[in-house]
Amino acid sequence: MATQITINGTAHNVDLPDDVPLLWVLRDEVGLTGTKFGCGVAACGACTVHIDGEAVRSCQVALADVWGDVTTIEGLGTPDNMATIQQAWVDHQVAQCGYCQSGQIMNAAALLAETPQPTDQDIDDAMQGNLCRCGTYPRIRAAIKDAAQRLAEEA
Repeated sequence: MATQITINGTAHNVDLPDDVPLLWVLRDEVGLTGTKFGCGVAACGACTVHIDGEAVRSCQVALADVWGDVTTIEGLGTPDNMATIQQAWVDHQVAQCGYCQSGQIMNAAALLAETPQPTDQDIDDAMQGNLCRCGTYPRIRAAIKDAAQRLAEEA
């Protein structure tokens, strides 16, 4: 039996077992490869997406357990119209290898939606589960603070 799931505003009918992780639905079935496989046990954050605005690890959410609309890095913004957090990432040259960055950005976007003016401690707490092997944490923090300022100015 096909399951309907809305991803980045588009409804998709997927004919997969209920226990398939959302990560594999996104990557293998729908073709959205911006969401990365990192560890498979929700410890690294590379697979972070939003479900109804909440940052979740897609490797640990079964297809049958998806409770709302899914947003991936591809749905956050486009190369021609980046989300504020994405533009801040570029401006601060956060990415080195780039592998973890989609998960980092998705987690940061959820943080800013919930806490528009995060403190350093808010950022540390929210981003704690997103690992970056390149160690760009100072640039990640700077980009989040910059995006928060830009969003406040746009409001």
